[in-house]
Amino acid sequence: MQLVAPGMRGPLAPTAKKEQHRMPDDNREQAGRPSPEALLEKARAETRGRLKIFLGAAPGVGKTYEMLASGRAKIADGVDVVVGVVETHGRKETQAMLAGFEIVPRVAVDYRGRRLEEMDIDAIIARKPDLVLVDELAHSNAEGSRHPKRYLDVKELLDRGIDVYSTLNIQHVESLNDVVSQITRIRVRETVPDKVIDMADDVEIIDLTPDDLIKRLHDGKVYMANTAERALTNYFTPGNLTALRELALRRTAQRVDDQLLNHMQAHAISGPWAASERVLVSVDHHPASASLVRYAARMASRLRAPWAAVYVETNRSINLSEAERDTLAANLRLAEQLGGEAITVPGRETSEELIRYAASNNVTHIVIGAPKQPTWREWFSPSTADLLIRKAGDISVHVISGDEPKAGAQRGVKAAAARPTFDLRAYLLAIVYVAIALVAGIVLDQVLDVRNLALVFLMAVLTSAVLHGLRPALFSCLLGAFAFNFFFLPPRYTLTISDPESVLALFFFLGVAIVASNLTATVQRQASAARQRARTTEDLYLFSKKLAGTGTLDDVLWATAFQLASMLRVRVVLLLPENGTIAVRAGYPPDDTLDDADIAAARWAWEHNHAAGRGADTLPGAKRLYVPLRTGRAAVGVIGLDSDRRDGPLLTPEQQRLLDALADQAALAIERIQLVADVDQAKLAAEADRLRSALLTSISHDLKTPLAAVLGASTTLRDYFASMSEEDRKDLLSTVVDESERLNRFIANLLDMTRIESGAMEPNSALHDVGDIVGSALRRAAKILSHHGVHVTIPADLPTVRVDPVLFEQVLFNLIDNAAKYAPEGSTVEIKGWANNGIVTGDVMVQVADSGPGIPDDDLDRVFDTFYRVRKGDQVRAGTGLGLSICRGFVEAMGGTITAANRPDRSGAVFTIRLPRPQEITNDITKLEDMK
Repeated sequence: MQLVAPGMRGPLAPTAKKEQHRMPDDNREQAGRPSPEALLEKARAETRGRLKIFLGAAPGVGKTYEMLASGRAKIADGVDVVVGVVETHGRKETQAMLAGFEIVPRVAVDYRGRRLEEMDIDAIIARKPDLVLVDELAHSNAEGSRHPKRYLDVKELLDRGIDVYSTLNIQHVESLNDVVSQITRIRVRETVPDKVIDMADDVEIIDLTPDDLIKRLHDGKVYMANTAERALTNYFTPGNLTALRELALRRTAQRVDDQLLNHMQAHAISGPWAASERVLVSVDHHPASASLVRYAARMASRLRAPWAAVYVETNRSINLSEAERDTLAANLRLAEQLGGEAITVPGRETSEELIRYAASNNVTHIVIGAPKQPTWREWFSPSTADLLIRKAGDISVHVISGDEPKAGAQRGVKAAAARPTFDLRAYLLAIVYVAIALVAGIVLDQVLDVRNLALVFLMAVLTSAVLHGLRPALFSCLLGAFAFNFFFLPPRYTLTISDPESVLALFFFLGVAIVASNLTATVQRQASAARQRARTTEDLYLFSKKLAGTGTLDDVLWATAFQLASMLRVRVVLLLPENGTIAVRAGYPPDDTLDDADIAAARWAWEHNHAAGRGADTLPGAKRLYVPLRTGRAAVGVIGLDSDRRDGPLLTPEQQRLLDALADQAALAIERIQLVADVDQAKLAAEADRLRSALLTSISHDLKTPLAAVLGASTTLRDYFASMSEEDRKDLLSTVVDESERLNRFIANLLDMTRIESGAMEPNSALHDVGDIVGSALRRAAKILSHHGVHVTIPADLPTVRVDPVLFEQVLFNLIDNAAKYAPEGSTVEIKGWANNGIVTGDVMVQVADSGPGIPDDDLDRVFDTFYRVRKGDQVRAGTGLGLSICRGFVEAMGGTITAANRPDRSGAVFTIRLPRPQEITNDITKLEDMK
């Protein structure tokens, strides 16, 4: 059976992403307008290659065979197809299908002494075919490859505009790794992120029934006989294969659903297209919403559909009391606990936003509570349920009579708590504003018509609305109308109005004042909310900058604790794993004391990657709420939150969203620092492994070779001494001496390198003549240079240098030995000395040059590394790899530097030593110049 998800590109499924709790205003497309995100994804798709994944439930179902068959069909259509990498695993049908394809040769990679072959990305890019076949998408590349995983190779090919066919088994999908492990009892180590499947343009599922696949195993078409028996016993059981088939089908169906949604959004199709079911439930701050959430969860379970709880944040949301906000938070949290998504959508009118969200996300069912308002109000203000039914179109609307708890049933919520708090100061200030308007009206009464004086009182009403809200503004409106009538409308100083026009003016004043105060208060609330969001956004931005600039784990933890405490107004502790347990690493205010209940809750949150403690479903008796710090890979720590507030939830919905944003940033920063530490540790381990291997190689060759020569010569002398001529005896004794000296140099190099790396090198420096030390080094190297010429250029006026003569002689000896080793016999080794930038102030330079093959450009920076030896083709040149490393250690210990280069005509290597001129020599020369 084959199920193909073709054509529509790009993952965009808001209801399928846990972190998308809030939809910003600019993401809510208008009716009939395509989604900007979907259009952007479509535009990006046109600039990259197409990816098709052949998805299987288990090995052996025929993914590679089907991929090759599809490749052959493309060749028949005139498409340029090459094979990047295909693993046949010895299967005859696959090998036969591979015949005739152009195969790009693989590149060889050396890994721990083994020669591995990987896909050659550069060769494929240079070849630039229309389509490349890449098997086993989850494969991990050998260390030293350009990318650690093959799916990253595929992404690079796609970015270059090359189409790719690839294969993947369902057990390699990262999000299903735990599920597959639970089913099969086998943990798969090679995985690919879910975004790789979401990136695919086409997903073709290659399916076999469990009986057919087991028969293929028995017939030896999947594994060899002994391997097949073990597989049938452990992995390829009918139950396992059936479960894996269902996972593959469901994951493919999810991808198809995402593509359908993206297609609808890109083409401004309002929907719904009932290809699959989606459920939306409208929630608010009323306790009855909890029963609606449960009903939606039951409906989604029956339909096997994703669902979401949506709260529309309107202007009225700003006036919610703390008790109502707690109830709203509990309703949204209940939706998450029951497996749904909790989403907050800002908007002006609830029914419009629900319809807009449902249309853009292909929702097929909307659940809403029955209207509670009196029937007579329906004539003036239709309920949200009525408006939804009228506007829903093809969307099914379920109006449910939710069970609202009786008063007092909600823990910690009193009936009076829902009433707005009475601010006496705001009403007193409203009286002051009206009094000021009255005084101004009395002054202006001499020059203005009485009806124009109403504008003065209108200013007092607007001032109250801007500064104190709607209710004080309405109070000032009534008070202003009374003052306007009493002091200015004839007959004055009475509440009687004699002129009908004045009655009309008073009523219009009241109407305008009420409308203006309402609008002004609404704008003021919106501006206040906008300022709060701007402050929150700025704080998040500054926090992200602070985290980006921190380089140590302690700095990240303290910055996170302070930011959480200041923005959420709570007490914070941060816990990280240490030695198999979890311990407090930071807190604000500082606090590292946790009782047993808190420790248990923190450990549970860490181990199960879910919240625990105060207000959570698990271990609610703890003092704090513990929330895991999560990244895409795993939990990296735990946040503990506490406050003095004891009634209701610890965090409001806004604070919960803010906590999620802060926790995500902190988790990524912690993971970044931990990854840097892991990389450094891995580098140290790799370097230690390289040094160990190099040391063993050097010992096996450079220690064993002279020992073998000494042993052979001495044994020959012992056994055949009497029968040998005097000349043969001298030759053998010379061999013993030469090889012993060679062995002594090797051991001395090892000891010197040990001194350098341990930091025990303390040069005994004094002023010495460079020419004398060069002469001593040449006398010591006379035997080594017996087949080479030497040309020395050391000026007589070259300044003395402050060096340790023994160490500097060893440096020169090692450089001369290196030159004699690589330069051909009969060539000349040149040794030069000069003062750089003049005799008075310049440094002293000493250079050793040979006439050998030179140093490859890629090795110039590495020739001084311990145990590093230059390669010539596929061969490693002879030597221990210690001589030049010792040179650098000795020269740097004496305050100088050493560099490697090639002659301009690349006819040999050049090593240059720079030694600083002693300050006392410079001072003496300066005095002599002044005396002249």
